[in-house]
Amino acid sequence: MEYNTQRGKMIIPEYGRNVQNMIRFAMTVNEREVRNLVARSIVKVMSQLNPNSKEVTDYKHKLWDQMIIMSDFKLDVDSPYPFPDKEVLFEKPKRMNYPNKVIKNKHYGAVIEGLVEKAVLIEEPKEKLALTITIANMMKKAYISWNKDSVSDRIILTFKPNIKRKTYSTKRDKT
Repeated sequence: MEYNTQRGKMIIPEYGRNVQNMIRFAMTVNEREVRNLVARSIVKVMSQLNPNSKEVTDYKHKLWDQMIIMSDFKLDVDSPYPFPDKEVLFEKPKRMNYPNKVIKNKHYGAVIEGLVEKAVLIEEPKEKLALTITIANMMKKAYISWNKDSVSDRIILTFKPNIKRKTYSTKRDKT
């Protein structure tokens, strides 16, 4: 009996071990024309095993690339597409910088703090009131997502962000 732990590693497991074996067989075929025919057949089988791939644009290109990757870039066939670059495929991505912005109330998030800062700068009273109501509703939804209890309007209206130029306040804050 042969266990999967004793078998070779599957590079792309979604196609199964039989497709891996078919690719290994294609690598042993000596005649180039027959090897190309076998490779085209393998791509057809791969498209039947994964019918969702047809929804992706240029899915045939993806299948050919995956076949070449599963052969460890050793399958010598006349592909209708350029072979994927091994170095680019296994290259580590560049490290991304993590934002260092300090958020006073993390459960509201940086977006709501930014909206509050912009609402403070608005001069027109109607536009400012409409934006304030929208922000308050967003804050209420955010608060409820973190605290399963119901939330009163007083908790939302007492929120004061850390704004250097102008302060944010409502008429109800004073009560």
